[in-house]
Amino acid sequence: QVQLVESGGGLAQPGGSLRLSCLASGFDFSNWAMRWYRQAPGKERELVAVITSGGESRNYANSVKYRFIISRDNGKNTLHLQMNSLKPEDTAMYYCYARIYNYDYWGQGTQVTVSS
Repeated sequence: QVQLVESGGGLAQPGGSLRLSCLASGFDFSNWAMRWYRQAPGKERELVAVITSGGESRNYANSVKYRFIISRDNGKNTLHLQMNSLKPEDTAMYYCYARIYNYDYWGQGTQVTVSS
């Protein structure tokens, strides 16, 4: 079955960096676009970044553009999110997501907290 397992969250200071990873299994990872979402307490889930199956095209929410980088390693079935210049408003649970044959798959999430 499809599994998405995130890791790499934690506590970071404002201006700091974190790198999230999502290990995928149960499907042909290299054939599918992948996304990162986030959800802060009391707020709706927000799309953060999208990457095509081969990594040729990437798109970002305006709130993270030029600070975050989405990437993937199809040989290792892994999706990454490099987060730089972190701000307190980046504090949220971050989720890996895939839509495969019209089914939605989510990871369990990894918490990112940005605070001094």
